Amino acid sequence: MTRLSVNVNKIAVLRNSRGGGDPDVVRAAMTCLRAGAHGITVHPRPDQRHIRADDVLMLSELTRQHDVEFNIEGNPFAPPRPGYPGLLPLCDQARPAQATLVPDGDGQLTSDHGFDFQRDGARLLPLIAALKDYGCRVSLFVDAGNPHIARAAELGADRIELYTGPYAEAFAAGKTDAAAVFAAAARRAQAAGLGVNAGHDLSQANLGHFLAEVPDVLEVSIGHALIGEALYDGLETTVERYLGIIESGT
Repeated sequence: MTRLSVNVNKIAVLRNSRGGGDPDVVRAAMTCLRAGAHGITVHPRPDQRHIRADDVLMLSELTRQHDVEFNIEGNPFAPPRPGYPGLLPLCDQARPAQATLVPDGDGQLTSDHGFDFQRDGARLLPLIAALKDYGCRVSLFVDAGNPHIARAAELGADRIELYTGPYAEAFAAGKTDAAAVFAAAARRAQAAGLGVNAGHDLSQANLGHFLAEVPDVLEVSIGHALIGEALYDGLETTVERYLGIIESGT
């Protein structure tokens, strides 16, 4: 069955907008796990706009205590700065089950593209090896139309994460074939021995269709839509609804 990892970044955005400790990121993550989520995702950025290094360490301990997956996303090329030690040192401290590498920068509002393996492969190779030495499964963020998806396996990655923003946009526009390119990408990745994750703008409205069309998705990471929907229906209820969609679709 596809596993649900809840991204709690938006909880930290709300907390940081006011200062202090409320809402509590760890308490929110505990609520998600109590509702049945299979794991927790965070995407700490060097500018500390939401999840911070201290949050990462606390959530690492929480997920370890509950024996669930902890997934840390981030740009492995971003240099350290005050309050942010860099992605690899943070993974070395937290030892997540999975590290998802994403080529984003401070100027991006959100992650909006995957790696170019032809350009970035040589730089990624030693970083992937180091993360695997830490005991992390490594996933690389990719565009579904990337013709070199199989290169991720050659670099030592275990999985790819399909960037599903374009799928969500096409689905909302009523395009019934919105998932076709993602299904084809998943099959190419799987043929190369890679596992397939997916994330970005997945929601209750579009998740079921995606999982019905794209074969053998191992994990979806969902944050923005889930936290937004939880404002109306409650966090536990919303997580349970996502799990219901996953269970009925897989």
